[in-house]
Amino acid sequence: MEGSLRRREFLAVLGALGATAIASDFLHAGGQAPAPTPRRIDLHHHFAAPPWAKRHKEVGRQGWETFQDYTPAKSLDAMDKAGIQTAFLSMTTPGVWFGDDFNVERQAAIALAREVNEYAARMMADHKGRFGLFAVLPLPDVDASLKEIEYAFDTLKADGVGLLTSYGDIWLGDAKLQPVFDELNRRRAIVYTHPTEATCCHTLLPNTQPGTVEWNTDTGRSIYSVLADGIQGRGTPSAASRYSNVSFIWSHGGGTLLGLVGRFGLGDPDALANPPANSRLAQLRKFFFDTAGSANPVTMQALKALVGASQIVYGTDYPFGGTNGPSNIVRNLQRSGFSAAELAGVERENALRILPKYRT
Repeated sequence: MEGSLRRREFLAVLGALGATAIASDFLHAGGQAPAPTPRRIDLHHHFAAPPWAKRHKEVGRQGWETFQDYTPAKSLDAMDKAGIQTAFLSMTTPGVWFGDDFNVERQAAIALAREVNEYAARMMADHKGRFGLFAVLPLPDVDASLKEIEYAFDTLKADGVGLLTSYGDIWLGDAKLQPVFDELNRRRAIVYTHPTEATCCHTLLPNTQPGTVEWNTDTGRSIYSVLADGIQGRGTPSAASRYSNVSFIWSHGGGTLLGLVGRFGLGDPDALANPPANSRLAQLRKFFFDTAGSANPVTMQALKALVGASQIVYGTDYPFGGTNGPSNIVRNLQRSGFSAAELAGVERENALRILPKYRT
Protein backbone atom coordinates (compact mmCIF):
# COMPACT_ATOMS: atom_id res chain seq x y z
CA MET A 1 0.00 0.00 0.00
CA GLU A 2 2.78 2.40 0.93
CA GLY A 3 4.60 1.72 -2.35
CA SER A 4 1.41 2.29 -4.30
CA LEU A 5 0.81 5.60 -2.54
CA ARG A 6 4.33 6.80 -3.25
CA ARG A 7 3.89 5.89 -6.91
CA ARG A 8 0.68 7.96 -7.14
CA GLU A 9 2.33 10.89 -5.39
CA PHE A 10 5.29 10.71 -7.77
CA LEU A 11 3.03 10.73 -10.80
CA ALA A 12 1.07 13.68 -9.42
CA VAL A 13 4.26 15.69 -9.07
CA LEU A 14 5.28 14.81 -12.62
CA GLY A 15 1.89 15.90 -13.91
CA ALA A 16 2.13 19.20 -12.08
CA LEU A 17 5.53 19.82 -13.62
CA GLY A 18 4.33 18.83 -17.09
CA ALA A 19 7.16 16.28 -17.39
CA THR A 20 5.43 14.14 -19.97
CA ALA A 21 8.52 12.47 -21.40
CA ILE A 22 9.82 11.42 -17.97
CA ALA A 23 6.42 10.13 -16.90
CA SER A 24 6.06 8.15 -20.11
CA ASP A 25 9.35 6.34 -19.55
CA PHE A 26 8.45 5.69 -15.90
CA LEU A 27 5.08 4.23 -16.77
CA HIS A 28 6.43 2.00 -19.53
CA ALA A 29 9.05 0.71 -17.10
CA GLY A 30 6.48 -0.10 -14.39
CA GLY A 31 3.84 -1.37 -16.78
CA GLN A 32 0.97 -0.85 -14.33
CA ALA A 33 -0.36 2.70 -14.29
CA PRO A 34 -2.21 4.27 -17.26
CA ALA A 35 -0.14 6.27 -19.73
CA PRO A 36 -0.13 10.08 -19.45
CA THR A 37 -2.06 12.30 -21.81
CA PRO A 38 -0.18 12.17 -25.13
CA ARG A 39 1.47 15.46 -25.99
CA ARG A 40 4.05 14.92 -28.73
CA ILE A 41 3.42 16.16 -32.29
CA ASP A 42 4.71 13.86 -35.06
CA LEU A 43 5.33 15.68 -38.34
CA HIS A 44 6.75 12.71 -40.27
CA HIS A 45 4.21 9.90 -40.15
CA HIS A 46 3.24 7.84 -43.19
CA PHE A 47 0.04 6.05 -44.14
CA ALA A 48 -1.03 3.69 -46.89
CA ALA A 49 -4.37 3.78 -48.66
CA PRO A 50 -5.10 0.22 -49.88
CA PRO A 51 -4.86 0.98 -53.63
CA TRP A 52 -1.53 2.72 -53.10
CA ALA A 53 -0.17 -0.20 -51.05
CA LYS A 54 -1.27 -2.61 -53.79
CA ARG A 55 0.41 -0.57 -56.51
CA HIS A 56 3.55 -0.17 -54.40
CA LYS A 57 3.82 -3.94 -54.04
CA GLU A 58 3.38 -4.48 -57.79
CA VAL A 59 6.24 -2.13 -58.59
CA GLY A 60 8.50 -3.18 -55.72
CA ARG A 61 10.11 0.19 -54.97
CA GLN A 62 12.07 0.40 -51.72
CA GLY A 63 9.98 -0.02 -48.58
CA TRP A 64 6.93 -1.63 -50.14
CA GLU A 65 6.99 -4.56 -47.68
CA THR A 66 6.49 -2.23 -44.73
CA PHE A 67 3.04 -1.15 -45.91
CA GLN A 68 1.46 -4.48 -46.76
CA ASP A 69 -0.17 -4.92 -43.33
CA TYR A 70 -0.61 -1.22 -42.53
CA THR A 71 -3.76 -0.18 -40.65
CA PRO A 72 -4.73 3.07 -38.90
CA ALA A 73 -5.10 1.06 -35.69
CA LYS A 74 -1.43 0.12 -35.82
CA SER A 75 -0.52 3.78 -36.25
CA LEU A 76 -2.52 4.64 -33.15
CA ASP A 77 -0.87 1.87 -31.15
CA ALA A 78 2.60 3.18 -32.00
CA MET A 79 1.48 6.73 -31.23
CA ASP A 80 0.09 5.79 -27.83
CA LYS A 81 3.28 3.97 -26.87
CA ALA A 82 5.31 7.09 -27.71
CA GLY A 83 2.95 9.63 -26.14
CA ILE A 84 1.99 11.21 -29.48
CA GLN A 85 -1.06 13.47 -29.46
CA THR A 86 -1.29 14.04 -33.21
CA ALA A 87 0.52 12.57 -36.21
CA PHE A 88 0.47 14.36 -39.55
CA LEU A 89 -0.12 11.90 -42.36
CA SER A 90 1.99 12.12 -45.50
CA MET A 91 3.00 9.94 -48.43
CA THR A 92 6.41 8.38 -48.65
CA THR A 93 8.46 7.68 -51.75
CA PRO A 94 7.61 7.21 -54.61
CA GLY A 95 4.48 9.30 -54.14
CA VAL A 96 1.62 8.67 -56.57
CA TRP A 97 3.60 7.68 -59.67
CA PHE A 98 6.00 4.80 -59.71
CA GLY A 99 8.12 4.88 -62.87
CA ASP A 100 10.46 7.38 -64.48
CA ASP A 101 8.05 8.83 -67.06
CA PHE A 102 5.24 10.82 -65.50
CA ASN A 103 3.41 11.19 -68.80
CA VAL A 104 2.78 7.44 -68.89
CA GLU A 105 1.10 7.56 -65.47
CA ARG A 106 -0.37 11.06 -65.49
CA GLN A 107 -4.08 10.23 -65.27
CA ALA A 108 -3.54 7.37 -62.82
CA ALA A 109 -1.40 9.60 -60.61
CA ILE A 110 -4.01 12.37 -60.57
CA ALA A 111 -6.73 9.90 -59.60
CA LEU A 112 -4.55 8.21 -56.97
CA ALA A 113 -3.68 11.53 -55.33
CA ARG A 114 -7.37 12.26 -54.81
CA GLU A 115 -8.02 8.75 -53.51
CA VAL A 116 -5.22 8.71 -50.94
CA ASN A 117 -6.05 12.24 -49.72
CA GLU A 118 -9.66 11.24 -49.16
CA TYR A 119 -8.51 8.10 -47.32
CA ALA A 120 -6.39 10.23 -44.98
CA ALA A 121 -9.28 12.65 -44.47
CA ARG A 122 -11.45 9.72 -43.34
CA MET A 123 -8.75 8.78 -40.83
CA MET A 124 -8.88 12.33 -39.50
CA ALA A 125 -12.66 12.20 -39.20
CA ASP A 126 -12.67 8.76 -37.55
CA HIS A 127 -10.03 9.73 -34.97
CA LYS A 128 -10.62 13.36 -34.08
CA GLY A 129 -7.47 15.17 -33.08
CA ARG A 130 -5.18 12.19 -33.57
CA PHE A 131 -4.31 12.74 -37.24
CA GLY A 132 -3.60 15.73 -39.43
CA LEU A 133 -2.92 15.72 -43.17
CA PHE A 134 -0.14 16.90 -45.44
CA ALA A 135 -1.91 16.25 -48.73
CA VAL A 136 -0.16 14.70 -51.71
CA LEU A 137 -0.15 16.57 -55.05
CA PRO A 138 0.11 15.00 -58.53
CA LEU A 139 3.27 16.91 -59.42
CA PRO A 140 4.77 17.77 -61.83
CA ASP A 141 1.33 18.40 -63.37
CA VAL A 142 0.83 22.03 -62.33
CA ASP A 143 -2.83 22.42 -63.29
CA ALA A 144 -3.88 19.17 -61.61
CA SER A 145 -1.86 20.10 -58.52
CA LEU A 146 -3.56 23.49 -58.26
CA LYS A 147 -6.95 21.74 -58.37
CA GLU A 148 -5.82 19.29 -55.69
CA ILE A 149 -4.58 22.14 -53.48
CA GLU A 150 -8.02 23.75 -53.67
CA TYR A 151 -9.80 20.48 -52.86
CA ALA A 152 -7.38 19.41 -50.13
CA PHE A 153 -7.45 22.71 -48.25
CA ASP A 154 -11.02 23.85 -48.83
CA THR A 155 -12.89 20.52 -48.73
CA LEU A 156 -10.66 18.04 -46.86
CA LYS A 157 -9.26 20.69 -44.50
CA ALA A 158 -5.67 19.56 -44.96
CA ASP A 159 -3.02 21.13 -42.74
CA GLY A 160 -0.47 21.48 -45.53
CA VAL A 161 0.97 19.55 -48.45
CA GLY A 162 3.49 16.75 -48.53
CA LEU A 163 5.90 16.94 -51.46
CA LEU A 164 8.81 14.83 -52.62
CA THR A 165 12.20 16.52 -52.84
CA SER A 166 12.21 16.05 -56.62
CA TYR A 167 10.04 14.93 -59.51
CA GLY A 168 12.12 13.38 -62.28
CA ASP A 169 14.65 16.13 -62.99
CA ILE A 170 12.71 18.91 -61.22
CA TRP A 171 13.64 20.02 -57.69
CA LEU A 172 11.41 22.21 -55.55
CA GLY A 173 13.09 25.51 -56.40
CA ASP A 174 12.56 25.00 -60.14
CA ALA A 175 10.63 27.70 -62.02
CA LYS A 176 8.33 25.03 -63.49
CA LEU A 177 6.69 24.68 -60.08
CA GLN A 178 6.29 28.42 -59.52
CA PRO A 179 2.48 28.56 -60.00
CA VAL A 180 2.03 25.82 -57.41
CA PHE A 181 4.29 27.51 -54.89
CA ASP A 182 2.74 30.91 -55.56
CA GLU A 183 -0.61 29.43 -54.54
CA LEU A 184 0.87 27.73 -51.49
CA ASN A 185 2.53 31.00 -50.56
CA ARG A 186 -0.80 32.81 -50.92
CA ARG A 187 -2.34 30.29 -48.54
CA ARG A 188 0.59 30.56 -46.10
CA ALA A 189 0.85 26.79 -46.35
CA ILE A 190 3.05 24.24 -44.65
CA VAL A 191 5.15 22.30 -47.15
CA TYR A 192 6.44 19.07 -45.66
CA THR A 193 9.07 17.38 -47.86
CA HIS A 194 10.09 13.75 -48.13
CA PRO A 195 13.17 12.53 -49.98
CA THR A 196 13.23 10.34 -53.02
CA GLU A 197 15.92 9.35 -55.48
CA ALA A 198 16.26 11.23 -58.74
CA THR A 199 15.87 9.32 -62.00
CA CYS A 200 19.64 9.10 -62.32
CA CYS A 201 20.21 7.30 -59.07
CA HIS A 202 17.95 4.31 -58.43
CA THR A 203 20.89 1.87 -58.51
CA LEU A 204 23.90 4.16 -58.55
CA LEU A 205 25.71 2.28 -55.76
CA PRO A 206 25.84 -1.52 -56.23
CA ASN A 207 24.07 -3.58 -53.55
CA THR A 208 22.74 -0.43 -51.85
CA GLN A 209 19.15 0.69 -51.48
CA PRO A 210 18.66 4.31 -52.62
CA GLY A 211 17.35 5.25 -49.17
CA THR A 212 20.80 4.69 -47.68
CA VAL A 213 22.53 7.59 -49.46
CA GLU A 214 20.47 8.96 -52.35
CA TRP A 215 17.43 10.09 -50.40
CA ASN A 216 19.45 12.26 -48.04
CA THR A 217 21.44 13.55 -51.00
CA ASP A 218 18.27 14.54 -52.83
CA THR A 219 17.16 16.48 -49.78
CA GLY A 220 20.43 18.43 -49.95
CA ARG A 221 19.86 19.14 -53.64
CA SER A 222 16.33 20.34 -53.06
CA ILE A 223 17.28 22.61 -50.15
CA TYR A 224 19.91 24.22 -52.35
CA SER A 225 17.42 24.69 -55.17
CA VAL A 226 15.16 26.63 -52.79
CA LEU A 227 17.96 28.70 -51.23
CA ALA A 228 20.01 29.68 -54.27
CA ASP A 229 19.38 32.78 -56.37
CA GLY A 230 18.97 32.26 -60.10
CA ILE A 231 17.47 28.75 -60.01
CA GLN A 232 14.25 30.20 -61.44
CA GLY A 233 16.05 32.24 -64.08
CA ARG A 234 19.01 34.54 -64.49
CA GLY A 235 19.09 37.18 -61.77
CA THR A 236 15.93 36.00 -59.98
CA PRO A 237 15.78 35.85 -56.18
CA SER A 238 15.69 32.51 -54.43
CA ALA A 239 12.51 30.49 -54.03
CA ALA A 240 12.92 30.89 -50.27
CA SER A 241 12.62 34.66 -50.74
CA ARG A 242 9.74 34.46 -53.20
CA TYR A 243 7.76 32.01 -51.06
CA SER A 244 8.44 33.64 -47.71
CA ASN A 245 4.97 32.72 -46.38
CA VAL A 246 5.58 29.00 -46.85
CA SER A 247 6.73 26.98 -43.85
CA PHE A 248 9.12 24.33 -45.19
CA ILE A 249 9.75 21.13 -43.21
CA TRP A 250 12.71 19.03 -44.36
CA SER A 251 12.94 15.35 -43.42
CA HIS A 252 15.79 13.46 -41.77
CA GLY A 253 17.49 16.48 -40.25
CA GLY A 254 17.98 18.06 -43.66
CA GLY A 255 19.71 15.04 -45.23
CA THR A 256 23.20 15.94 -46.45
CA LEU A 257 22.75 19.62 -45.57
CA LEU A 258 25.18 19.49 -42.65
CA GLY A 259 27.97 18.14 -44.83
CA LEU A 260 27.37 20.90 -47.38
CA VAL A 261 27.37 23.91 -45.05
CA GLY A 262 30.63 25.25 -46.49
CA ARG A 263 29.62 24.55 -50.09
CA PHE A 264 26.32 26.38 -49.55
CA GLY A 265 28.12 29.37 -48.06
CA LEU A 266 26.49 28.90 -44.65
CA GLY A 267 29.44 28.29 -42.35
CA ASP A 268 31.11 31.65 -41.78
CA PRO A 269 31.67 31.88 -37.99
CA ASP A 270 30.66 35.55 -37.81
CA ALA A 271 27.54 34.99 -39.90
CA LEU A 272 26.49 32.02 -37.75
CA ALA A 273 26.23 34.38 -34.80
CA ASN A 274 24.40 37.12 -36.68
CA PRO A 275 23.46 36.31 -40.29
CA PRO A 276 22.59 39.23 -42.57
CA ALA A 277 18.91 39.63 -43.32
CA ASN A 278 17.81 37.68 -46.42
CA SER A 279 21.12 35.79 -46.53
CA ARG A 280 20.98 32.07 -47.28
CA LEU A 281 21.57 31.32 -43.62
CA ALA A 282 18.80 33.67 -42.51
CA GLN A 283 16.45 31.96 -44.99
CA LEU A 284 17.56 28.52 -43.84
CA ARG A 285 16.77 29.41 -40.25
CA LYS A 286 13.11 29.87 -41.19
CA PHE A 287 12.90 26.20 -42.24
CA PHE A 288 12.05 23.29 -39.94
CA PHE A 289 13.91 19.96 -39.82
CA ASP A 290 12.51 16.71 -38.45
CA THR A 291 14.21 14.07 -36.32
CA ALA A 292 13.38 10.94 -38.35
CA GLY A 293 16.55 8.93 -38.96
CA SER A 294 18.63 11.66 -37.30
CA ALA A 295 17.85 11.50 -33.57
CA ASN A 296 21.45 11.23 -32.40
CA PRO A 297 23.76 13.71 -30.62
CA VAL A 298 26.03 14.20 -33.65
CA THR A 299 23.27 15.32 -36.03
CA MET A 300 21.09 17.07 -33.49
CA GLN A 301 23.85 19.20 -31.98
CA ALA A 302 25.21 20.15 -35.41
CA LEU A 303 21.72 21.07 -36.60
CA LYS A 304 21.14 23.06 -33.41
CA ALA A 305 24.35 25.02 -34.06
CA LEU A 306 23.30 25.75 -37.64
CA VAL A 307 19.61 26.63 -37.32
CA GLY A 308 18.79 26.58 -33.60
CA ALA A 309 16.84 24.08 -31.52
CA SER A 310 13.70 26.11 -32.23
CA GLN A 311 13.65 24.79 -35.83
CA ILE A 312 13.89 21.08 -34.99
CA VAL A 313 10.63 19.10 -34.85
CA TYR A 314 9.75 15.58 -33.82
CA GLY A 315 9.26 13.16 -36.73
CA THR A 316 9.20 9.37 -36.59
CA ASP A 317 9.01 7.99 -40.15
CA TYR A 318 6.38 5.51 -38.95
CA PRO A 319 5.75 2.70 -39.98
CA PHE A 320 9.47 2.41 -40.71
CA GLY A 321 11.03 1.32 -37.45
CA GLY A 322 7.92 -0.61 -36.44
CA THR A 323 5.57 -0.10 -33.52
CA ASN A 324 8.41 0.85 -31.19
CA GLY A 325 10.09 3.19 -33.68
CA PRO A 326 8.47 6.41 -32.38
CA SER A 327 9.32 5.46 -28.78
CA ASN A 328 12.92 4.74 -29.75
CA ILE A 329 13.24 8.22 -31.24
CA VAL A 330 11.93 9.70 -27.97
CA ARG A 331 14.64 7.87 -26.03
CA ASN A 332 17.34 8.86 -28.50
CA LEU A 333 16.32 12.53 -28.34
CA GLN A 334 16.61 12.44 -24.56
CA ARG A 335 20.27 11.47 -25.04
CA SER A 336 21.03 14.02 -27.76
CA GLY A 337 22.18 16.88 -25.55
CA PHE A 338 19.04 19.03 -25.46
CA SER A 339 18.02 20.98 -22.38
CA ALA A 340 14.57 20.23 -20.94
CA ALA A 341 13.17 23.37 -22.56
CA GLU A 342 14.75 22.57 -25.93
CA LEU A 343 13.41 19.01 -25.80
CA ALA A 344 9.91 20.29 -25.04
CA GLY A 345 10.23 22.49 -28.09
CA VAL A 346 11.40 19.66 -30.35
CA GLU A 347 8.67 17.29 -29.21
CA ARG A 348 5.77 19.73 -29.30
CA GLU A 349 6.09 23.49 -29.02
CA ASN A 350 8.09 24.16 -32.20
CA ALA A 351 5.45 22.41 -34.30
CA LEU A 352 2.62 24.32 -32.64
CA ARG A 353 4.07 27.61 -33.85
CA ILE A 354 2.89 26.66 -37.35
CA LEU A 355 0.00 24.38 -36.28
CA PRO A 356 -1.61 26.36 -33.44
CA LYS A 357 -5.04 24.75 -33.76
CA TYR A 358 -3.60 21.51 -32.34
CA ARG A 359 -2.76 23.14 -29.01
CA THR A 360 -5.10 21.55 -26.45
